[in-house]
Amino acid sequence: MIPAYIALGSNIESRLNYLTAAIDQLQLLGKIEKVAPLYRSSPYGVEDQADFLNSACILNTRILPLDLLNSLKDIEEKLGRKERFHWGPREIDLDIIFYNKQVIGEDELVIPHSDYKNRIFVLMPLCDLDAAFIPPGEDKNLAQLKADCPDKTQIKLEAENWWTG
Repeated sequence: MIPAYIALGSNIESRLNYLTAAIDQLQLLGKIEKVAPLYRSSPYGVEDQADFLNSACILNTRILPLDLLNSLKDIEEKLGRKERFHWGPREIDLDIIFYNKQVIGEDELVIPHSDYKNRIFVLMPLCDLDAAFIPPGEDKNLAQLKADCPDKTQIKLEAENWWTG
């Protein structure tokens, strides 16, 4: 089984229901090893929208990266995600941040996620999963990357143990 680090976000009500349903669906793709706490953050990019709830999980899976991406898109569609505009509101957003220590640079898929180091709402939950993890291509661990993150978006802990599956 390969550990895939998946970021989750939602800013359309009921945000918690979308996030919970997403984790429930992810279980069908492998074994959820750990789920990070839930954070509330200001919107990134387009600011005139509701706050986001964000988390992350480690999914141990046998699914290959591109197939995993397609499975995440299927989950988003099943849960009712509507395509709007770049950085717009989302019922559910699921992103592969890391797939073990693999580096992938394809048109359809980039791993590590291309902008994870610049987003505090991604780094905070990732640190809760494994602060000592050193991403591929880096010489710093997640805790150090979080400390160096240029994103000063407001973020606060919303719930420690929000998923009980």
